[in-house]
Amino acid sequence: MNAKVIQGSPAGERPGLRQPLYFPSGKDQLFGWLHQPTSADVSGWGIVICKPFGYEALCAHRSVRTFADAAVTLNMPVLRFDYLGTGDSADIDPTADQVELWIRDIVNAVLELRRLTGVSRVCLLGFRLGALLALLATRECQVDALALVAPVLSGKRYLREARTLQLAAEAAEAENSCSGLVRPVPSADPRGMEVSGYPLSEATLASLSRIDMVAGSPPRVSQTLVVDRSDLPVARAWANALTQGGARVEYHAHPGFVEMMLAAPQFAKLPEEMLRATCTWLRRLRDEPSSRALGTPASRDTRATELVLEGEGGGFIAEHAVLIGSDEAVFGIVTTPRRDECRRRAVILLNTGADYHMGASRMYVSLARRWARCGYYVLRMDMAGLGDSPTRPGRRDNEVFPPEAVDDIRAAIDFMLTRYGIRETNLVGLCSGAYHALRAAAAGLPLKRALMVNAANYYWSESMTLEGLQLVEVVRNPGVYRDRIFSGRAWKRFLTGQVNVWRIVKIYLNRPLLELQSKLRDAARSIGIRLRHDLGRELETVIRRGIRVVFVFARGEPGLDLLKIEAGSMIRRLGEQCRVRIIDSADHTFSRSGPRKVLEDVLSEELFARQEARLAADAESDHRFPDPAGARVAKIK
Repeated sequence: MNAKVIQGSPAGERPGLRQPLYFPSGKDQLFGWLHQPTSADVSGWGIVICKPFGYEALCAHRSVRTFADAAVTLNMPVLRFDYLGTGDSADIDPTADQVELWIRDIVNAVLELRRLTGVSRVCLLGFRLGALLALLATRECQVDALALVAPVLSGKRYLREARTLQLAAEAAEAENSCSGLVRPVPSADPRGMEVSGYPLSEATLASLSRIDMVAGSPPRVSQTLVVDRSDLPVARAWANALTQGGARVEYHAHPGFVEMMLAAPQFAKLPEEMLRATCTWLRRLRDEPSSRALGTPASRDTRATELVLEGEGGGFIAEHAVLIGSDEAVFGIVTTPRRDECRRRAVILLNTGADYHMGASRMYVSLARRWARCGYYVLRMDMAGLGDSPTRPGRRDNEVFPPEAVDDIRAAIDFMLTRYGIRETNLVGLCSGAYHALRAAAAGLPLKRALMVNAANYYWSESMTLEGLQLVEVVRNPGVYRDRIFSGRAWKRFLTGQVNVWRIVKIYLNRPLLELQSKLRDAARSIGIRLRHDLGRELETVIRRGIRVVFVFARGEPGLDLLKIEAGSMIRRLGEQCRVRIIDSADHTFSRSGPRKVLEDVLSEELFARQEARLAADAESDHRFPDPAGARVAKIK
């Protein structure tokens, strides 16, 4: 996909703060953040951050940003960016050698940092696969130092780990398939590999299998820092060998890798010891007498602010960064349709858990660009405290259910109205994003549709916890776990002390009581009794305001039974304005490309306007639509 640049001054630019920008890498454009020190006494050193890949990058997003902010306090400008085909950068040819292109991206990021800031020396700060790419990039450009955090040194070993994860995911799918919950779907590219929902092409696999930094030539830099993971160190022998060869190498092994890169974003933690070791080393690097020289940075008007991508049938769609609200507490990327688009329809994509605005498996980027080509203005936003949005005073980072969420959504709707003259707004969210879409609709925000995917809960209070929510799902929805109770794997885990099967059995035996509760709630509604947290009545009110409500679930999701219990027969009575659709062969975040493609098709079908005659015809045909493979409309009984 070709891209070109529109010149201008960066969105929301302020001296000393993070500044979003686009810059070229070959014929493509990359998205990045420039972190600038507030002090006029800028060091001659600058840092380019080389991110990890895939799910590790998603989990580590806030931690990597914190590393960048910490380096800026040492008066070092920092550029962090998304490789081609990742994050908010331009898309990539799915058959391309990602290793080759990502090394090129790092080389161009180094050039861009020098051009924008005038630094004379550059350190590459690489995490996991990004550390391996940084090592390879030193062969292609002038780099003066390396800082490697939990580095990958062997491509073959990395692929073995990836294949282990892939096999574990396939085994889980197979188990669910045996219980009737999920049917396995083959990979979209059988010659490549999906690593937790992120693709590696066949050419990339071939490149990685040939890379072994331990057996290769040492990096051509003056100094190297290695911060290894203490739970499974891999770089000690390599660092010692470099030192014996005369290189200046400092080695540490610290905890924090698992909590930073393998825990879901809402549970991820900053690796304090790794950060402290890195900052101590960078401070010494900065204080060397020969580190003060600065060149002349480029003028501000040479920095790109939009990514322009080919549209359909000629013309272009564009993306640019925005800050929203009077306090600019919400960051987002807006994808705009062709300039001749006269309809003013918008979609706002809400965070999934604490995932940042690209969404799980980069799904939101794919949806935004697809829908913009169909004439929609699409905002993928980070609510305050998530992703790239600053955290409000007194609140925590990565807060999945912030009390100001509806305020952030209202500000986003107002922004889209003011900036683009939007007349129709639709909300889309997965998991906690589905919850926030429902809360926004219930709060009376001006919406056309609320498309909610795998909603896990419908009410939340600050006294609740995410861990508690998982238990509540089991207690309120034991039917989903019936097959798991009687599966061989569950009993094996019970016998080895890994799970309390008896507790789940007792919960399951309470199923009749929960069904009775649902019927009693229906009866109370029918005689006009006001219930606390009455989801059925709330949905009725939302639909009376003219908002179309769609629930989409992966088969076996606990939220579906919870919807039946809390809304009861109201879903059936609301008819076509409140639809429930089921997708087979999917996990909670649609990490596999096959089910994810079905989800994107289902959401697109629901988003695009339907004629009333079509709706009536569909309603008469047993509530079924000509769905994409694996998706269907469910009847709520």
